[in-house]
Amino acid sequence: MRFSGPNFLGERAPWSSNPVNSKGRFFKESESTTRSVFQRDRDRIIHSSAFRRLKHKTQVFVYHEGDHFRTRLTHSIEVAQIARSLSRFLRLDEDLAEALALAHDLGHTPFGHAGEEALDEVMRPWGGFDHNGQGLRIVTSLESRYAQFDGLNLTWEALEGLVKHNGPLVKKPGEYQALPWSIKEYKYFERLELHTNAGMEAQVAALSDDIAYNTHDIDDGLRAGLFSIEDLLEVQLVGPVIKEVLELYPQIEHSRVIHESTRRMIDRMTQSLIEETQRRLNKHRPETAEDVRNMPEPVVALSECMRKANQHLKSFLFDRMYRHYRVNRMTSNAARVIKELFGVFMEEPECLPKNWRTSFTKMTETKNRARIVSDYISGMTDRYALDEHRRLYSSYEKNEYLQ
Repeated sequence: MRFSGPNFLGERAPWSSNPVNSKGRFFKESESTTRSVFQRDRDRIIHSSAFRRLKHKTQVFVYHEGDHFRTRLTHSIEVAQIARSLSRFLRLDEDLAEALALAHDLGHTPFGHAGEEALDEVMRPWGGFDHNGQGLRIVTSLESRYAQFDGLNLTWEALEGLVKHNGPLVKKPGEYQALPWSIKEYKYFERLELHTNAGMEAQVAALSDDIAYNTHDIDDGLRAGLFSIEDLLEVQLVGPVIKEVLELYPQIEHSRVIHESTRRMIDRMTQSLIEETQRRLNKHRPETAEDVRNMPEPVVALSECMRKANQHLKSFLFDRMYRHYRVNRMTSNAARVIKELFGVFMEEPECLPKNWRTSFTKMTETKNRARIVSDYISGMTDRYALDEHRRLYSSYEKNEYLQ
């Protein structure tokens, strides 16, 4: 017996991913009698070591900058909430969308994009570093929890959505030269149909990430004092919402203006997504999940007007937040920490923990040794990376590096 019923009110859409019709797992195992295969995927992601480490991985601010700033974990939970709500309304599989939302940041390094860029730079001679490919590597290989297999043994739909949530990776089958090595190394990567769109649940998770990312960066940027509410008044999408809130509640305190504005922004963006997605469904009229994958464009999307407003907001955040001198100072020092850790572990593998050192010494090719060091560093939290750097390089206090 396998659980097969939808976990939301209303009939499942014919183009949704149905757990009963899942393409299954690459390692055959008995399924749960109380959970659908996608619910089981979600639970395995939540219980993974990589998911727990997101608690101390950041996107813009380093973990000790303040308790109110988002971490990769809190961000992933916010993305999952939006993805669940949208999937329920669109009659998709809510559990698969949630699983993909919770897993989308598993492959990220410590110190956000600065850490990823630094690791990609030092790994360039051996294929670079790609957080999307690293996420696949984690769930198919690096997690070591189960007696029967490495990784989490997720369903085909979960793996496909994890790799392709931002769209097809190649134009047609066989054109794999430009793929990150971390994807090509997975022995079943060709079966993930990298030339097609992902299912609707993955598309929902991807845009939920975009919605959560921009709105919470406004919140964090305001709280950090990188810009003011007045600075946002001329920004498309944000400015009209803030003006609306201030007109309705002229005496409202600053913190409530932030929250009320960001929640209204999320509502407007999700409404835009629902309307545009419905328009595309009416246009293409898919009848199955495979029809969605083979469409000439993604079916889940923001309207053109909202997409342009969203891009205007991203440009503002890039100029006023991501390139702020405080953030630049943090990212510069973060990059130095990553590069120096990589250098010392490559030159002195005896500094690696025992299990990583054993894997390193078994390898004879420099390429494979570098990838082991990359796996180790990318899995670190901000705090652990700082502590490791302090132990290896100096006796300074751990917070001194990124202040």
